[in-house]
Amino acid sequence: MPRKLIIAGLAVAVLVVFFALDLGERLDFQALLDALESLRLRARAEPVLSGGLFFCLYVLMAALNLPGAFIMTPAAGVIFGTLVGTAWVSFASTIGATVSFLIARYLLRNLVEQRFSGVTERVNRGIRDEGVYYLFGLRLVPIIPFFAVNPVMGLTRLPTWTFYWVSQLGMLPATVVYVNAGSQLGRIESVSGVLSPVLLGSFALLALFPFIARRAMSWFQARRLYSRFRRPRQFDTNLIVIGAGSAGLVTAYVAAAARAKVVLIEANRMGGDCLNTGCVPSKALIRAGRVAALARRASEFGLSATAPSTDFPRVMARVRQVIERIEPHDSVERYTALGVECVRGQARLHSPWSVTVGERTITARSIVIATGGTPALPRIPGLPDVPHVTSDNVWELADLPASLLVLGGGPIGCELAQAFRNLGSEVTVVELLPGLLSREEDAAGALLAGVFAESGIQVLTGWKAESFHRQPGGGRLRCVRGEESREIDFDMALIAVGRKARTDGLGLPELGISLNPNGTVSVNDYLQTRLPNIYACGDVAGPWQLTHVAAHQAWYCAMNALWGRFWRFRADYSVLPATVYTDPEVARVGMTEAEALATGQHVETVNYDLGDLDRAIADGEARGFVKVVTPRGSDRILGVTIVGAHAGETISEFVLAMRHGLGLRKIL
Repeated sequence: MPRKLIIAGLAVAVLVVFFALDLGERLDFQALLDALESLRLRARAEPVLSGGLFFCLYVLMAALNLPGAFIMTPAAGVIFGTLVGTAWVSFASTIGATVSFLIARYLLRNLVEQRFSGVTERVNRGIRDEGVYYLFGLRLVPIIPFFAVNPVMGLTRLPTWTFYWVSQLGMLPATVVYVNAGSQLGRIESVSGVLSPVLLGSFALLALFPFIARRAMSWFQARRLYSRFRRPRQFDTNLIVIGAGSAGLVTAYVAAAARAKVVLIEANRMGGDCLNTGCVPSKALIRAGRVAALARRASEFGLSATAPSTDFPRVMARVRQVIERIEPHDSVERYTALGVECVRGQARLHSPWSVTVGERTITARSIVIATGGTPALPRIPGLPDVPHVTSDNVWELADLPASLLVLGGGPIGCELAQAFRNLGSEVTVVELLPGLLSREEDAAGALLAGVFAESGIQVLTGWKAESFHRQPGGGRLRCVRGEESREIDFDMALIAVGRKARTDGLGLPELGISLNPNGTVSVNDYLQTRLPNIYACGDVAGPWQLTHVAAHQAWYCAMNALWGRFWRFRADYSVLPATVYTDPEVARVGMTEAEALATGQHVETVNYDLGDLDRAIADGEARGFVKVVTPRGSDRILGVTIVGAHAGETISEFVLAMRHGLGLRKIL
């Protein structure tokens, strides 16, 4: 019989006997107290034999992850006292854990590695680099139960000796605390003993240990991360903010309002994407398109009007005028008046406390990365050879494209597709996914697709862009869907397939600051990077690339960067609305029905068709709906989607209700 089967059979046999004899029920603290005197007498009379039996039992229970092992630690304090009990438990628990580690390794590791080779290779690479510190953290702050860590670590390539000594060292503080608590409990002989300072102190230490251990682990990790860098003896400023977009400006504003000394570094134009290439110009262009579309509907309201003609250079001139009028809000002059030092140039992190801009090096206690994002360009053959723009440079167009191909059916693609169609372009939208606005309710995307089709926009969902080809005066896209294929000619292509974080040239890899798979900077709930004094917010951090989310995160970054040593604020994303500025608008807060169902909740929906709304009928905007998602049998609002005119303003009532816990009945 193979040795693996023998070992597995023995382990199963022990478990069967353990549960058949109901030994787990007998290993509780009450049973321990009932037998306290006899156990103590035996331990005093035969300390080596008693200790040896206790040791062997503890090793067996830890090795096989038997219920009741937890009670053995304070039991050692009751029977042997703090010092001797700690010694027995420290070695027994570590040896038992190592046996469990080896059993899992011998029986299962090869099987797991063969079945999940790609995953285990990545895990082992991480274990090789960070395994000691990771295991030490699990032992010191036992977030994952003791019995789960042992077999899981056995499936990795962590050396056995490393597992042993790290486990013993990491578990020692908790062992001392729990054994001491048991020792003090064992000394109670009267009611007054319950109130003894020593016992109360022991239980206070027991309660505080998780917090102390977590702080100690954070300090240990910080020391390790910063060990290869030299900390300046003094700093030039309190806070350096890299990037003067929405996230960076709000961070600098909040910090300056708190009387902190702030340096704000921007490589390009103040205001970032929102002011120069995003929110502001797009809303100005959308407004021009809506005015043109409304003028074409004049006859619906009994008015006579000639169809508008688009003077595209004047439209774009107004877009630039809007930007120029708003620019002072984000200007160097304004922020200098607030006390912020504004520096122009490309920033690069030199150390956790220093940033170089050209030949100048600036030091600060904390640094915030708010460099934003940039449009992502897909790797499609032929794309560089055809005329194309993105949301960054579409504002440089001198003439209105006669035919515009929009690649991407997300918020940016849909907004600009409709705007250009309203201004007179022939527009085709190509989207890989089955519908437009894939993150929203399916009904929202379907309704918008219908509106687009009625206005003359060709919508191709479920089609994959395969290749571009240069044509006289424009280009041609070949796209496929299953066995089908089609070709689309265009004068200009607008690429709107998403955005990527702007991290190039910052020096993040040299500092060991990690990125997420999508390229955003990896941050924790407090928006800290791997180096705790360096923060990130806005598009560069994600998860939502929205201007108001960037500003929302910026407040947390500023407060944590300035006061995080004393008190930290966890970023709260529970109630964040978003609006797509198409016509009709699509606004949402909270979860969609599909997202709520994915969490395992049983939900109900309340739906209202705006075709029945008096105001919508009077305005000639009776197209859209309101959909509210609630838990089954409750009026607590989980999410709301509104599709219709002014949806971005209407959603605010539901945002207020969700923020303050008001149920649906209270706002109807």
